[in-house]
Amino acid sequence: MIEVRGLTKHYGSTVAVDDLTFSVKPGIVTGFLGPNGAGKSTTMRMILGLDRPTAGTATVKGVPYGQLHDPLRVVGSLLDAKWVHPNRSARNHLKWMAAANGLPRTRVEEVLGLVGLADVADKRAGGFSLGMSQRLGIAGALLGDPEVLLFDEPVNGLDPEGIVWIRKFMQHLASEGRTVLVSSHLLSEMALTAQNLVVIGRGKLISDSSVREFVDFATDTTVRVRGPRLEEIERCLRDGGLGVRVEPADPIHPPHLVVSGATTDQVGDLLAARSLALHELAGQSGSLEDAFMKLTGDTVEYHGADADAMLGHLPPDRQPPGGPPEAGRHAAHGQDVEREVR
Repeated sequence: MIEVRGLTKHYGSTVAVDDLTFSVKPGIVTGFLGPNGAGKSTTMRMILGLDRPTAGTATVKGVPYGQLHDPLRVVGSLLDAKWVHPNRSARNHLKWMAAANGLPRTRVEEVLGLVGLADVADKRAGGFSLGMSQRLGIAGALLGDPEVLLFDEPVNGLDPEGIVWIRKFMQHLASEGRTVLVSSHLLSEMALTAQNLVVIGRGKLISDSSVREFVDFATDTTVRVRGPRLEEIERCLRDGGLGVRVEPADPIHPPHLVVSGATTDQVGDLLAARSLALHELAGQSGSLEDAFMKLTGDTVEYHGADADAMLGHLPPDRQPPGGPPEAGRHAAHGQDVEREVR
């Protein structure tokens, strides 16, 4: 387990981490989220003893990292995939790490196989793609077969197959009872990978909860309804006291209704009583992206121009299919739209 208590880090007058407290439990993948500059990397470095806290503590299995005996057997980490000497082969890099930490050479071949680098193990690390360097970094983190693992942007540079592989691999590691902390900006992937989230902004804790709790707290749940007699369906739902919004056709959906303040069961029963046929009845919960943007928007250090407004000012021949995005479309469609937040 990782325990962070009142952790604070000042760089001169800049407060990078501000009285941060959270726990990372074994047996699940914990996502570590926050905008750029939120203090995620600084926090991970303090957990690993690479930076000294101004105040507070960060412990692994009850003690600071610097007091661990055989630390590589307890904690594995990937913070920078490109720190490997470029002229050293992947195999020799891992052999050097094993020798320095009293680990058997047989473990080198095991981890090379685990991360899919066995066939290129004798090639120079300097010639590796970013994705291959990430795999080598993961191999180094696994070398001591540790109980605790920290990964900073582990899917960076991986192709889709590699992203799916690392997702399943991390979940497998957690299922073995290990403690797994993963920092990432790829929110759609975090929604599939993590069970718990620690979210920070400007060095302060915003949330420490399950993914579902985080999304439910910050977003609304609605029901999408579609049928052949849409106007009658709308009247029925309004007569039943429900909030209804009419959504016209767009490139993704035909005309439909969005109902708030009710479950799919309630909507279905109400329409069945009027013998109104349905072609679609689907619950829509908010996405992790929606929740993240809502709860961290005030902590973003640098804001770019509004993308929807920029698209709205494009000439007609450069508009995307269906015209400029309508205000609130992302929030209305919930998990139908996901994008990478940088």
